Amino acid sequence: MIIDAGGNVVRKALTFAVAVTAAATLATACDSGGTDQASAPPGPAPAISTTPSTAPGQSTAPAQGGPSASASTPAPSEPATEPPAKPVEPEKLRSGAKGDRVVALQQRLTELGYWNGKADGTFGGQTQQAVFALQKAAGLTRDGVVGPKTEKALAGGVRPKARSTSGYVIEINKKRQLLMLVQDGNVKQTFNTSTGSYERYEQDGASHIAATPSGKFTVSRQIDGWRNAPLGMLWRPKYFNGGIAVHGATSVPPYAASHGCARLSLSAMNYLWTSDKIPLKTKVWVY
Repeated sequence: MIIDAGGNVVRKALTFAVAVTAAATLATACDSGGTDQASAPPGPAPAISTTPSTAPGQSTAPAQGGPSASASTPAPSEPATEPPAKPVEPEKLRSGAKGDRVVALQQRLTELGYWNGKADGTFGGQTQQAVFALQKAAGLTRDGVVGPKTEKALAGGVRPKARSTSGYVIEINKKRQLLMLVQDGNVKQTFNTSTGSYERYEQDGASHIAATPSGKFTVSRQIDGWRNAPLGMLWRPKYFNGGIAVHGATSVPPYAASHGCARLSLSAMNYLWTSDKIPLKTKVWVY
């Protein structure tokens, strides 16, 4: 060591030592890896990403409940179930109808005892009279049209009930407006009839009530043809109570409309005559 009297050499050495120490400290701060390997030559600057960086500790998965990054196509919904179609009700049968359904109707009416002549497939006056009778027996509206309720009465086999219990009797039910041929309490045949309307009418200057008296009678006389009576034309009448008779008429509505007699259709009266269903001395019960 050279030390001059002024101390110059010593100051230079100290200055150099301080400089070396400062350089070593600076190198340690730049290389935080603390390895002895030589550093690779500097390469190109890294590209700047435009994707936001994720904060430390934050998951990159989508938030629960949120849309999936790769959302799948939703399953197709099941088609709405259509309610079952209502069954189509058959067309109502009425006067003028024709065809197999009319034949079936006529046959069923005959089976139940409602006289309507021959089953010819045509819904005419005879069939309408029989439908009237069925509707009366069933307590239905007397419109002569075969709808659901009348169909039900047909299917159910509705028949009127008799009051007599023995022998052969012609029963006339004024409430139901039905004429029945009854054998030993069993109704064999039923006809639509129209009895006294209970309305007032004038004859020979006197006022009368168009009534059909109740009671038990016997057929006492008959005329095989037209009878021109004071109150109208009677076809082949069978009298059972004075001037009151069972007879054919051109109008037999499903309600009480006569002056007191029991009206039947012309064809029904012809049937009763030709089949001898109401011979003289036949019992007649009106109620």
